[in-house]
Amino acid sequence: MALSTFRPGETWPDADGNHINAHGGGILVHDGVFYWFGEMRAERASEGVSVYSSTDLFNWRNEGVALAPVDQPGHDIERGCIMERPKVVRCAATGQFVMWFHLELKGQGYSAARAAVAVSDTVTGPYTFLRSLRPNGNMSRDMTLFEDEDGAVYHVFASNENRDLRICRLSEDCLSHTGLDVVAHSDTREAPAVFKYDGTYYLMTSGCTGWTPNAARVDTAESMLGPWRTGANPAVGPQAETTYDSQSTFVLPVPGREGAFIFMADRWNPRNLRDSRYVWLPIRFADDGIVIEWIDEWDLGWFGAQTDGRASDPLDEAPGSTIGGAGGT
Repeated sequence: MALSTFRPGETWPDADGNHINAHGGGILVHDGVFYWFGEMRAERASEGVSVYSSTDLFNWRNEGVALAPVDQPGHDIERGCIMERPKVVRCAATGQFVMWFHLELKGQGYSAARAAVAVSDTVTGPYTFLRSLRPNGNMSRDMTLFEDEDGAVYHVFASNENRDLRICRLSEDCLSHTGLDVVAHSDTREAPAVFKYDGTYYLMTSGCTGWTPNAARVDTAESMLGPWRTGANPAVGPQAETTYDSQSTFVLPVPGREGAFIFMADRWNPRNLRDSRYVWLPIRFADDGIVIEWIDEWDLGWFGAQTDGRASDPLDEAPGSTIGGAGGT
């Protein structure tokens, strides 16, 4: 049966009836279709990067493995490595689909702290692994990508044993890092997610408490390279101090809907990572920042119901229908 609502924290079946296995993920919009890339997990092991497709954000089809580990001893993505938080953009300069992710080498725990890049000529792949590195010599763990309105792509990542959060502009072909590289803040944050609205950049992060959830924080700036102003926890009400038992991974602008953004987070289950759940909630803009409230069940009509003025455009489509007007990221 087709789904027509979001139910945060519950099992989310794909078109085959299996719980979606795309953790720590992000979404690319291409030719009117949403592509959800995420960590493909066994109970504990990393099994590569999965990709799902949808035209309505509720119902997802498993498109398979976008990037798989290899059975080649000594290879950077040798089976047994850890591949986390994959994000994909379509490079404006080349037309290639470019994936960056956090990579830990087999048998080294979390000491490698590398960023890795892979490419494909088609959105679902398979992607070809190019290399892994430490950006400009810096450690790289939890990460995201953000494509600005001018086509510039930024790599945002936890560095210096997670004490720093760095923001680095990628090269025109999105395959390497430039010298535009800054520390946004140095207060031990991870799980970055970035979005922009009405001239302001918003940077959402979590604290570093392992698999245990903690309070989110949203910083703001007028430029991706800062300076960044320290903000507050956007979550309100019961369980706000654990961000509703979840951790940020991405913020999705709803195509064609001015001021409509979806907070995407993971409710990690360290005993069985494959069974980790997804917490998707709408973002509301207020005079003093953004607000994320718990909702047991909701649909895209929520955005049309707002009277704030900054997120009040009515939806043309009924909940569950295709959202039109989507191009690239």
